[in-house]
Amino acid sequence: MQIDGKEVQISGRLIRIASVAEGYEHVDDPRSFCVLLRESGHTADLFTFIQRLSDTSSEVAYSVETDNLAVVPVSTFDHWFTQQIGNKTRNLIRKAEKGGVSVREVPFDDSLVAGIAVLNNESPIRQNRPFWHYGDDLDTVRRTNGSFRDRSVFLGAFFEGDLIGYVKLTSDERHQQAGLMQIMSMIRHRDKAPTNMLVAHAVRSCAERGIPYLWYARFSYGSKKPDSLADFKRHNGFCKADVPRYYVPLTRAGALALSLGLHHGLPNYLPESFMDKVRQVRNRWYDARFRSAKKSVV
Repeated sequence: MQIDGKEVQISGRLIRIASVAEGYEHVDDPRSFCVLLRESGHTADLFTFIQRLSDTSSEVAYSVETDNLAVVPVSTFDHWFTQQIGNKTRNLIRKAEKGGVSVREVPFDDSLVAGIAVLNNESPIRQNRPFWHYGDDLDTVRRTNGSFRDRSVFLGAFFEGDLIGYVKLTSDERHQQAGLMQIMSMIRHRDKAPTNMLVAHAVRSCAERGIPYLWYARFSYGSKKPDSLADFKRHNGFCKADVPRYYVPLTRAGALALSLGLHHGLPNYLPESFMDKVRQVRNRWYDARFRSAKKSVV
């Protein structure tokens, strides 16, 4: 649903939490926005939002917690390449270039949509989980990648003329930060380091446009141990940036849940040792279920 020109999502079952597209949209007047949210007729118990990376003020009127983003502070591409990443990542990028991988800005057209569909349908499992977009048809691909068209840039990684990876780089309303809304490469071409090349060109794109921050989801997730994705972010110059997360009660149930700390999901209250074992069992089950599919793309 749209409120004050922003897309609002509501998640949760017992406690319904509303938010905007965080990192891409921000609420400058939370008080007025919450009035509109209450008047919309949609049931939400809490509204949550995070602060812009460039904003150093504090919204003292609201309950606040510390969240984080994986962020690359951007000045120039050369500074990132020589100072913010290590030799291993630099060598991977050089290897990709020498191996014939090229990256360029591409329009969001039928050709790109078709290429993304091929990427989506390469494997039903990615990062040891079922891949949500496996099996998406062209219309679905066009719809899911078509948001924020006026402030999105698409980068395509090509090998021998074929699309083997892409990035959807989307800036916020003030063009002060840009996020990797989508980044994906073909599993069968991972030896060519196309994802590292895509990050490099995303940094270059931000530098050329004067965007001082590039971000890519969270850097850490509660007490969860670092994994291969966290290592990838670190090797590509991303660091942890703490940001305030605010909560505004919209109902009595929301106020009670916030006071009792019930606004977080159940996994946040379970020991990390237990959750780690759960993830191991889940990954083994997925591996057995999709073993034939994984072999077909190696």
